[in-house]
Amino acid sequence: MVRSTAQVWGVVLAVLFQICATFLPALGFGVNIGEQSDATNTLITPAGWAFIIWGPLYTGSIVYAVYQAMPRQRSNGLLASTAWPAACAFFGNGLWALYVQFTDLNGVSVAIIAFTLASILTAFRQMAPWQTAFSRAEQWCVVLPLSTLAAWLSAASIVNVAASLKYHGVDAGSLGPTLSAAVVLAGGIIAATAVLRERGNPWYALVFLWALAAIHAAGGQVSEYVGMATLIAAALVSAAALYALANAGNRRHWFKAG
Repeated sequence: MVRSTAQVWGVVLAVLFQICATFLPALGFGVNIGEQSDATNTLITPAGWAFIIWGPLYTGSIVYAVYQAMPRQRSNGLLASTAWPAACAFFGNGLWALYVQFTDLNGVSVAIIAFTLASILTAFRQMAPWQTAFSRAEQWCVVLPLSTLAAWLSAASIVNVAASLKYHGVDAGSLGPTLSAAVVLAGGIIAATAVLRERGNPWYALVFLWALAAIHAAGGQVSEYVGMATLIAAALVSAAALYALANAGNRRHWFKAG
């Protein structure tokens, strides 16, 4: 199958939109996303240093866009399976940034990030059952960028829901720390299950652990419940990855180039 020109350019344009949308506050339009996040800070909002990951994530999206646009990749089956959902995810990231900069972290932003997460997970799930061994270029230019973005958006979706509830005045009162811990633990269980189902995808596991470390460094220092929940969640994700990667076939799938 030869991939369409529309698919190739759809990815390129979505990546450009994703990146350019974040520069509007620097041009005097909208409010910086970091300031919006600070205004709806919760116990599961990651520490500020965690968001430097967007540098590698944006770089990965550019690498993916350039790689899939190469003429010799027009018949690449892995790209044919992942390009449209990846384009939707890149577009969703740009739309989310655009919306939050001009409004806030609210119910609409949750809907946008849910669409974005569903899109990237659609692409992410194509990789574990892939029968042909990945080339070295596919490992670096397709598997790594899409896996890391899927992991970060998995964590970001949970954080966005919590921020949205605070924005809309939903306050759990004294039960806040307990509910926050429950949300983190539920997220950890979901992520660990995803790692197991996706043959121990190491890049997804590592980025989700990064997010948990950032939550522990912030809310985990305020609430012992949240701190304990992040540690348990991290242990579950780590155990799932180690268990799956103990299988030689899974290790070859992710690390050995065909």
